[in-house]
Amino acid sequence: MRRKTGRFSPLIGITPDVESLPGASPPGTANRVIELPERYARAILDTGGLPLILPITSVRSAIKETLAHLDGVLVSGGNFDIDPAYYGEAAIQALGKVNEERTRFELELIGLALERNLPLLGVCGGAQAINVACGGTLYQDITTEMPQALEHQQGARRYQGGHPVQIHDGTLLKRIVGRDQLEANTTHHQAVKQLGKGLIVNATAEDGVIEGLESTNHGFVIGLQWHPECLIDIDACQKKIFTAFISASKKQR
Repeated sequence: MRRKTGRFSPLIGITPDVESLPGASPPGTANRVIELPERYARAILDTGGLPLILPITSVRSAIKETLAHLDGVLVSGGNFDIDPAYYGEAAIQALGKVNEERTRFELELIGLALERNLPLLGVCGGAQAINVACGGTLYQDITTEMPQALEHQQGARRYQGGHPVQIHDGTLLKRIVGRDQLEANTTHHQAVKQLGKGLIVNATAEDGVIEGLESTNHGFVIGLQWHPECLIDIDACQKKIFTAFISASKKQR
């Protein structure tokens, strides 16, 4: 049951990374810190939400209890790959490092958030996690499996567009941004392959790589392969995505 409070601004849970302190000895939980690029929290604040960094846990009851207090969930990107075992494939040589702890948490979180019909926004790896949580699959490495594709890793230049993406007609994303095309800043070597149940494509690159997806079974579930939180100061349409996310989350109050 939703726990009503006197808050007007929606509370948005954001998934972080957990890393060991550099040079910490001995390694272990006592030397681990939660990490999240500030730009995610800033995008939520700048569009009227209250960001809450979520602790990573494997306890399902704790995740359910957390979601009972939230009005929306932002699944952030991270410097890791989803273990292909989660979508029934063996790892290829080009697979990067995996993060079992975070992946397990995010897939559980996404599944429970979908059950509650909470607004959900996935960025980069977060979009991939939404797809896998819905039963979809991924290209483990774009260069290996799609050699004709564009370069989708623009590195440190994430605060500028790297290539255009086409926004599909008839989608929630198209209604939000009101444009046929956006400049995307992509920093990924993986991509959505087979869509999960109830998902449709809302944006593609000119090479056919899926750059965005959304759910047809929920009020607001959008995954974007690029990083709109880095572009909100130079492209008003990128900010509209967060504004729409916060607006949908306000309806949970």
